[in-house]
Amino acid sequence: MVHLAAGLATCALVFPLASTATRERLTRRWSRKLLGLCRVSVEQGGAEGVAAAPVLDHALIVANHVSWLDIFVINALHPCRFVAKAEIRSWPVLGWLAAAAGTVFIARGNRRELRHIFKGLVTVLQEGQRVAFFPEGSTSLQGEVLPFHANLFEAAIDAKVAVQPYALSYVDAAGAWHRSVDYVGDTTFVDSLFTILEGEPVIARLQPLAPIIASGAHRRELAQAAQDAVAGALRCDM
Repeated sequence: MVHLAAGLATCALVFPLASTATRERLTRRWSRKLLGLCRVSVEQGGAEGVAAAPVLDHALIVANHVSWLDIFVINALHPCRFVAKAEIRSWPVLGWLAAAAGTVFIARGNRRELRHIFKGLVTVLQEGQRVAFFPEGSTSLQGEVLPFHANLFEAAIDAKVAVQPYALSYVDAAGAWHRSVDYVGDTTFVDSLFTILEGEPVIARLQPLAPIIASGAHRRELAQAAQDAVAGALRCDM
């Protein structure tokens, strides 16, 4: 609770006046501390011996979606501006923190809102920032990758930036999927939080993959290529 209060104070008092570099530094530090309190350690790369691709400073980042931890795992290593489903905004405290950190929330089925957000994404990308979203649109069981929705991939084409997929996984000390992290079905945020806190320590693996050039591509081609890359990386991770 002390850590959450510190995050609230930072977002309310420091972020409005801070530079992008300062915001990223504070976001990275706060996210690492939150994960540490939840006994989640973060590694960059896949299974032992599998190297990660170099991380682009300026790209549209897409990743598979496993848990509410995902945003904080990515921010612990490579802070991004996020686009996320509107339900995240209702999470106790963490939803407000995500919004204060610059997360943009999308309501499902709202095409007018989607067009407005799309224009904002293109502008942010053109300004040289890193933007991330979860194209599955929902969380999935570990090892599974749902179809990637193509709509927001158009932002990379219009902004003339690459798409960089990230593969996210959570494992236990033996290297097996850590099932306490799964956040599907009727599981609530509070249920998930206590399951993680009461379970064995978690190792979060974030594997940046080879960038995909968006210039001249169709958004559906980009979505499929990113989905195939993430699915392939997760298969190699086990």
